[in-house]
Amino acid sequence: MLRFFAAPALLFLFLFWTLPVPAEGAHSIAGPDVRLVNNDIYISFTFVPDEKTVQEIRDGMDKEFRLHADLFRVWKSWSDEFVLGKFFVRKLKSDPIKKEYLLNSFDGQTIIEKRFRSFESMLTGALVVKDLKLTNTRELEPGQYFVRITVESKTSKLPPLIGHLLIFVQDNEFKIKKDSGIVLIEGSR
Repeated sequence: MLRFFAAPALLFLFLFWTLPVPAEGAHSIAGPDVRLVNNDIYISFTFVPDEKTVQEIRDGMDKEFRLHADLFRVWKSWSDEFVLGKFFVRKLKSDPIKKEYLLNSFDGQTIIEKRFRSFESMLTGALVVKDLKLTNTRELEPGQYFVRITVESKTSKLPPLIGHLLIFVQDNEFKIKKDSGIVLIEGSR
């Protein structure tokens, strides 16, 4: 009888210790600000990590942030419709002994590697997105739209195989989202 309850209890303890602790309200997104300029949609936003994450990067722990900028169309009686999106990966590496700061940025096609002289300039370069062209409004149907920014960080504690075998184990350290205000696109075709 004891063996019958031991396996589920051990599985529960394993999951309890491997799940990341949610950090509600610790990370934030400033913006997103949406601008229409000459029929183009531009977005700007800033990801602000919590102090613990900043200190981990400063102490030399590598971090990878995945940034998503998605455009949605608003429907009154249906779910919001995903229209298009852009995806970025920003990897931050810091060597506090050598005082070297490295940022790798990947946008799906191009990898850009930048070296910085200060930690603060690396954070600014990695986490501030300014005037990113999302799309041209001529490619969109008239309607109401909004931009959703999603930032996530994958945990480095679990081996990748565990995430594939145990699908209910979270592999994100955190995942936050923030929506912009409504943008009205009128017929311009």
